[in-house]
Amino acid sequence: MKKEFKLDFRGRTITVETGDKAKQANGSALIRYGDTVVLSASVMSNNVSTADFFPLTVLYQEKLYSVGKIPGGFIKREGKPTDEATLNARLIDRPIRPMFADGFRNEVQVVNMVLSVDPDNSPEMAAMLGASLSLGISDIPFDGPIAGVRVGKIGKEYIINPTVEETEKSELLLTLAGTKTDICMIEAGAKEVSEAVMLKAIEFGQAAIKELCEFEEKIIKEVGKEKITVDLACIDPELTTIVKEYSKEAMDKAIRTPGTKEEKFEMIENVKTSAIGHFGEIYAENENLADILKNVRILVDELEAELVRDLIVLEGIRPDGRKLDEIRPLSAEIDTLPRTHGSAMFTRGQTQALSTTTLGAIGEHQILDGLGIEDMKRFMLHYNFPNFSVGETGRYGAPGRREIGHGALGERALLQVIPSEEEFPYTIRVVSEILESNGSSSQASICAGCLSLMAAGVPIKAPVAGIAMGLITKGKKHAILTDIQGLEDHMGDMDFKVAGSKNGITALQMDIKIKGITQSILKEALAQAHKARLQILDLMTSIIPEPRKELSPYAPKIAMMDIKPERIKDVIGRGGEMITKIILESSNVKTVNDKDAVKVDIDDDGHVVVYHSNQEIIDKTIEMISNVVKEVEIGQVYTGKVTKVETFGCFVELWPLCEGLVHVSELDNKRVEKPSDIVKVGDTIIVKATGFDNRGRLNLSRKEALPKSEKKEKTIEKK
Repeated sequence: MKKEFKLDFRGRTITVETGDKAKQANGSALIRYGDTVVLSASVMSNNVSTADFFPLTVLYQEKLYSVGKIPGGFIKREGKPTDEATLNARLIDRPIRPMFADGFRNEVQVVNMVLSVDPDNSPEMAAMLGASLSLGISDIPFDGPIAGVRVGKIGKEYIINPTVEETEKSELLLTLAGTKTDICMIEAGAKEVSEAVMLKAIEFGQAAIKELCEFEEKIIKEVGKEKITVDLACIDPELTTIVKEYSKEAMDKAIRTPGTKEEKFEMIENVKTSAIGHFGEIYAENENLADILKNVRILVDELEAELVRDLIVLEGIRPDGRKLDEIRPLSAEIDTLPRTHGSAMFTRGQTQALSTTTLGAIGEHQILDGLGIEDMKRFMLHYNFPNFSVGETGRYGAPGRREIGHGALGERALLQVIPSEEEFPYTIRVVSEILESNGSSSQASICAGCLSLMAAGVPIKAPVAGIAMGLITKGKKHAILTDIQGLEDHMGDMDFKVAGSKNGITALQMDIKIKGITQSILKEALAQAHKARLQILDLMTSIIPEPRKELSPYAPKIAMMDIKPERIKDVIGRGGEMITKIILESSNVKTVNDKDAVKVDIDDDGHVVVYHSNQEIIDKTIEMISNVVKEVEIGQVYTGKVTKVETFGCFVELWPLCEGLVHVSELDNKRVEKPSDIVKVGDTIIVKATGFDNRGRLNLSRKEALPKSEKKEKTIEKK
């Protein structure tokens, strides 16, 4: 039976409909937020997975009909998720995943279908509400609810779920998710705001999240199903005790012994191998030997995590011997690759990123075929994580969710300092290749990417660095770690990434494995991250203190000019004929797709940008465009060259790409039988501009341009 619930949420209405749509799912909810409509449905398998992880899948399905678009390409239907859809799916996955019990192994799918989009009412936040509600009212064991909001700031005012216009004016855009009391997930981009401003925004957003969670609780109480009981993966307590007792001393020694990532891995792996061998002999005759040995491995993994946590929280010692706020050794270099437009290498401990910057014409921007208002972007950061960076083999293919997510975080951090198109009319692509990884390669990508931008001569507003913070909790005690490595990330409760300049934060991301963290822990983590960020920035500015003033000789140079918008059609020509001619002749190439062809971008307002690595070709292109748009003054006399002679007259070129017709009747004061009697191709003659015909073609007259004395003689002779 259909039920409808309404909430007046910060001046806008949220409507939730349940009971009449997607009824075969375990739980479903239709969310209306203004004209935005999202259907969320959750389904759980009745079978317990044999995997040793929770098989949760969250989908965010963009339907282009929701914004009145037909998909591009030949197939004309939605296919592979866009990067934005992938990021939104991750945005929802991260806060709901910790809300399932440890040992939960039934497969769960949460599908969010975006059916209608009003850009001023976020479909992402509607989907997060729908995902939580569909799980909350279902019989799936889910310890929610959670909710999410976006926070903007204009002047001194903080805004919940800002509109498109408000977002453009906002100095930060914070996406926040949490429960009634704690924060689960943070994703933010900001124009160098202080830690205090960011904390205030988080506090402001948390109050709105509490309001949404209470709304969900009301709905769940009225229409929610009784939760079913599922079998949680658990291990025999007796086996747990003897395995951990057997391995504890050896594991503690392996964790405390200093060494590289590879050395530590080998020492810890030897402890696990020893335990499996020992208990393999003890249970050799048991018919469930394979399951027992699998559980032994899991138990030794748990022991490793417990000992790491005890070492850090109770003794203040990290596995590699560092202090809690100590960064691993840093190094950096620029101009690693001689032929790229900009390149840099950044190394922090055993994490190493090689980044390159490539500059291109504005016309080489990325086209976006999604639900957002923007249909292109001129700054991109792409992140690649090859298997060899962690000493492993594996499949190579299209970027996965991890690569897309890390790339988006780096892009957001550096976007805040990228110059505007007016200041620097280039498309900019940064690519980060992770050569080695042992913790927070995404932040190394930000550091290396920033260095490569500066080396390429991109006039960024300020250098930006990133650092990853960790959290280890034990009871009421906790420890915050600066520059977490792989072991601490895997065993810890929080991955908190902060990027920014000396002036403030430009990007923030937080993921947790527990159900939430408090404002006080966030404040402590931000303060510790600020100190680390300044330390990294000192190293970076010692390598290159500011962006280079000159571009690489291999980068395209630019020249700009403005033409009247009504003359754009003349520069383009019929079917692109004129612009093609300009490109081919100025570049001396055979096709416009030739790598050596000059690139010309023309905006609708008549702003023209010309790109090429050769300044002479740029100058020639500008000259040819100028000749096309150069205005002919009616009544003015010009000297031109005859380019073609026909029976009805001759064509005269006043300057390159500007040609007019002298009709046979306008060639002389006396009657002319054949134009060839007066002129031939290549002759230089004087002509007067007399106007344009109804097709816009220039008319010229030699007769009108003749000297007065010659005209008089011709008149007397005629009489």
